[in-house]
Amino acid sequence: MAATGEEAAEMDCISRVSLAHPTVLSLGGSSDPRGEPASEGQEVVTAAPKKPINSSDGGVETAEEAVEPAEPDINELCTDMFDKMAVFLQGELTGTCEDYHLLENMNKLTSLKYMEMKDISINISRNLQDLNHKYASLQPYLDQINQIEEQVSSLEQAAYKLDTYSKKLEAKFKKLEKR
Repeated sequence: MAATGEEAAEMDCISRVSLAHPTVLSLGGSSDPRGEPASEGQEVVTAAPKKPINSSDGGVETAEEAVEPAEPDINELCTDMFDKMAVFLQGELTGTCEDYHLLENMNKLTSLKYMEMKDISINISRNLQDLNHKYASLQPYLDQINQIEEQVSSLEQAAYKLDTYSKKLEAKFKKLEKR
């Protein structure tokens, strides 16, 4: 199928444009690979390089899709996005870093608290050993106190028995005296 008037002119125009590699975009507003700026409102079109004519293809030239470069405000938006993303990531990293500093400080304080508790427990253990030694040294005296208490109880029992016997004896004496 052959191209008609307008289509043929457009195809002819496309084939005459100096072509750049399709991955190269003119982000600085340049329409020409030589660096000439595009006039305002003018659309810049770049196309992929043509494939060389191959004799096995029968002399048919193939065309690649034309790629339009990014508009200048897209560049500004991308720069703005990257700046804001950098600020966001910096904030996230700073927050994470602060969390780690907080954890580090908490670990240090916890370690100090455990050291204090260890010192306290060592002191308690030492004091308990001292008390056990003192108790062991006082044990003979405590045993003597227990013996004395037992003797006092037996004397008290003997005193009660003596008191009751003396009361009985007094009662008998008074009976004999009356007679």
